[in-house]
Amino acid sequence: VQLQASGGGLVQPGGSLTLSCAASGSISRINVMGWYRRAAGKQRELVADFTRGGMITYADPAKGRFTISRDNAKNTVTLQMNSLKLEDTAVYYCNAKGLKYVSGDYFANSWGQGTQVTVSS
Repeated sequence: VQLQASGGGLVQPGGSLTLSCAASGSISRINVMGWYRRAAGKQRELVADFTRGGMITYADPAKGRFTISRDNAKNTVTLQMNSLKLEDTAVYYCNAKGLKYVSGDYFANSWGQGTQVTVSS
């Protein structure tokens, strides 16, 4: 599975970043696409995800500040992050659940390579 994430970087508190992720290949469907993050010394946690049917879940830290969007036709998911805080610093991972290729290959849970987001003054 190829999940290519991009868009991380260094931003000041209160700033914005947009993360993008694209799944490559001849894909039949992806049930859920989303973003997780892992801060230093902590476990990986959900940030937000978006089901194929249109249901969106935000973790509490993301509510009101982050917006997730998804393009089913392009197999992409985007996370717009506004009003970033120091505690948003983490490696952000793109995730795909229930990915099925046209070939019939199926992957229950797949991860991108991670992109660093650093919020610092």
